[in-house]
Amino acid sequence: MGHMSEDKTKERVARIAWWPKWEQELSEYTNTCEICQEANRKHGKKYGLLQHIEEPKHPWETINMDWVTGLVPGGKENFNACLIIAHSFSRSVKCLP
Repeated sequence: MGHMSEDKTKERVARIAWWPKWEQELSEYTNTCEICQEANRKHGKKYGLLQHIEEPKHPWETINMDWVTGLVPGGKENFNACLIIAHSFSRSVKCLP
């Protein structure tokens, strides 16, 4: 069978076997497979766009920062990038060239 996802493993087992509590036992087995756990550790949480951010409960608990690059150079210093800092609690935003 190889190392498939839990859902694919359940689909294949369902075609050929049945026993009491088979789905629960299969979930426990696939969730404790050392090879799968090591492979999953390498992937971890994906970083980038569209990640949920919890609402902060206190000021300065969370700030978010990102760069905007590739801007048309301008100003006395001829900056072409800006660091955006967002204070999640107050929803204020600062732009630093």
